[in-house]
Amino acid sequence: MTDTNKKYGISIQLPENDPMAAPHLLGDDWLGERWYDSESARDAALVDMQNHPIYYRKGDAPSIVLTKVDR
Repeated sequence: MTDTNKKYGISIQLPENDPMAAPHLLGDDWLGERWYDSESARDAALVDMQNHPIYYRKGDAPSIVLTKVDR
């Protein structure tokens, strides 16, 4: 769900040819969005999302593409 009152977002997509984009998993059109009240809150969240997740094994990394969105 997108919050129409918030103007600063992060788009979360799978990279091209990612195995999780298979039709029986997430599919080619999978997209996530997170919206924030301010540019600084969005930028801080983006930095946090780019850090290595604490529950992943060393050497593993999420295969996602994070993009800033303004509207």
